Amino acid sequence: MNQHANLRIGHSACPHDCPSTCALEVELLDGNRIGRVHGAKANSYTAGVVCAKVARYADRVHHPDRLLKPLIRAGAKGDGAWKEASWEAALDLVAEKFIAAEVKYGSETVWPYYYAGTMGLVQRDGIDRLRHAKKYSGFFGSICTNLAWTGWMMGAGALRGPDPREMAKSDCVVIWGTNAVVTQVNVMTHAIKARKERGARIVVIDVYENATMKQADLGLVLMPGTDGALACAVMHVLFREGMADRAYLEKYSDDPKGLEAHLVTRTPEWAAGITGLTVAEIEAFARLVGTTKKTYFRLGYGFARQRNGAVNMHAASCIAAVTGSWQYEGGGAFHSNSGIFKLNQDVLEGTKMRDPSIRHLDHSRIGPVLTGASDALYGGPPVTAMLIQNTNPVNVAPEQRLVTQGFLRDDLFTCVHEQFMTDTAKLADVVLPATMFLEHDDVYKGGGNQHITLGPKLIEPPEGPRTNHFVIEELAERLGVADRPGFGLTEQQHIDIILGKRGLGSFDSLKEDKWVDLQPDFDSAHFIKGFGHADGKFRFRADWTGQAAPNRPPKSMGLFGPVARLPEFPDHVDLIEVADEAHPFRLTTSPARNFLNSTFSETPVSKAREGRPELLLHPDDAAALGLADGDRVEVGNTRGEVVLHAKLFDGIKRGVVIAEGIWPNSAHERGEGINVLTGADAPAPYGGAAFHDNKVWLRAAG
Repeated sequence: MNQHANLRIGHSACPHDCPSTCALEVELLDGNRIGRVHGAKANSYTAGVVCAKVARYADRVHHPDRLLKPLIRAGAKGDGAWKEASWEAALDLVAEKFIAAEVKYGSETVWPYYYAGTMGLVQRDGIDRLRHAKKYSGFFGSICTNLAWTGWMMGAGALRGPDPREMAKSDCVVIWGTNAVVTQVNVMTHAIKARKERGARIVVIDVYENATMKQADLGLVLMPGTDGALACAVMHVLFREGMADRAYLEKYSDDPKGLEAHLVTRTPEWAAGITGLTVAEIEAFARLVGTTKKTYFRLGYGFARQRNGAVNMHAASCIAAVTGSWQYEGGGAFHSNSGIFKLNQDVLEGTKMRDPSIRHLDHSRIGPVLTGASDALYGGPPVTAMLIQNTNPVNVAPEQRLVTQGFLRDDLFTCVHEQFMTDTAKLADVVLPATMFLEHDDVYKGGGNQHITLGPKLIEPPEGPRTNHFVIEELAERLGVADRPGFGLTEQQHIDIILGKRGLGSFDSLKEDKWVDLQPDFDSAHFIKGFGHADGKFRFRADWTGQAAPNRPPKSMGLFGPVARLPEFPDHVDLIEVADEAHPFRLTTSPARNFLNSTFSETPVSKAREGRPELLLHPDDAAALGLADGDRVEVGNTRGEVVLHAKLFDGIKRGVVIAEGIWPNSAHERGEGINVLTGADAPAPYGGAAFHDNKVWLRAAG
């Protein structure tokens, strides 16, 4: 007899925007247990497919190591000594410490810190309501999108593009700077449909032969940070061989003649010396996209992980303008639809309470912030109190040694609201247990597609965990701001307000419909009526200091990095950590298939499938260093050093090494993770975090 004969299916959205925000069908075994998780077949983007790690989400929800009780530190920071507390006592202590910090240093000494552990709007963004009500330090969220969004906006002027489902109608799909099999499986769903039904070619451009490239008809493995050189050489060939759409360029772009003149010297031979590709590879790619009008360029977040990523994203997006592929269904370039949703979150975030005189601190520079770097504190007091939700900076933030040093300060009080005892929670003073996405109400938007999807509460949480919303509301009571606008509402009421202001109904109507499709019409998505700039032109000449962008830092922070070196036209520019004699290798920290940043690293199947922290290393480089497969190898630079196991792999260029996935720090031999090696300097012009842009040395570990 089937023990789950009464199996029900619940509908939700994946909270881990990768950036698919997949619509889900969840097997509900009873009131508090789930079975398998499936992609919603009726959702035209998800199309019934989700990644294996989310399919196994029951492993997270019902994990024996889930945090279930509030904990208060009972020994030295990081010693692992805790005492259980009631929710009331724990929250009272947090409020008491925040008030004491504020009395000593002023309100800016408190820094609420969060990110995208959930992409649910209510549970993620409600922390800003408390921030603004209390005049705590502002949060410039820079770690993920900045460089890619900035480069895209320089050309297109609006963060939208051709319907991602149109990939299925393409004759050539170029997947550039994203390992879609690992991070956005639905891209592959639509690209492979185009190949099966139309004979479309799939091109993959990346820094190593990853799982996505193994499915490509043409794979281009280039040196990290050299995408702009490839793009320029491709456009050189398009102009040289008469494949540029001159009528389109004349109507839709700012300076095609200037671009063509600029590209005269950007030959395939020039680019081959920079990218590590052959002239034949570059020319074959150029001719493929130049003769295939319905080419869809799917540009990913790999561009956001390089110091010159904004320049590279702009250059790659320019190709679609030169070919005129924007004009065709199944053609054009796409990075994100994040600009189409236009949701008003003023009540949720308390934006009317925002004080423009309050400083902002850069999320990616938490290490320098917590260790008192003057350029990171923007003239304000030290950070001495933090509330952390939805992120694990001691593991995922750059310059890990600085981050750890900061969290170990005796004068820093930290409250971490989490689902597991992460590396950050281990260094906290108070740890609060958090619900998971199926245990609370929320609403989601998918930048990689076009849907707003409801995630209603489907099961009861275990006794103990509470929602992010609960914590914000309870702290507001204790901190004396619960009477301010936006407080005192339920999650469903906030969702009603957000949807209602956009004319999208309510929580109840969206629960019935499950999702709403906001894809713009063809002309808007393909910029047929003009691009997002005032003159309607696609810009080859980027305005690196004046252009608006969705995540541009506030004026009080100014511009970042060597802005003067950003080029007028698309180009290759070495705003990267160029390998040198002391650091002859380039390291990228690419996503692992079974982890999502630091999420899923606790689940048994994900851990088993990933094995151990390894370093992909070209066999010829290994031989030159006297290293064999499986040997312990020490990798280092001026920021520190870590030990991994060598994994010989010929799908990379010589001089490049790759560490896949963010393993917990404790999974590494010395208790320090890969982000010891990554830099926290803010790249030009609007900041970001260049996780794939590191020069390192290697040697056999002693």
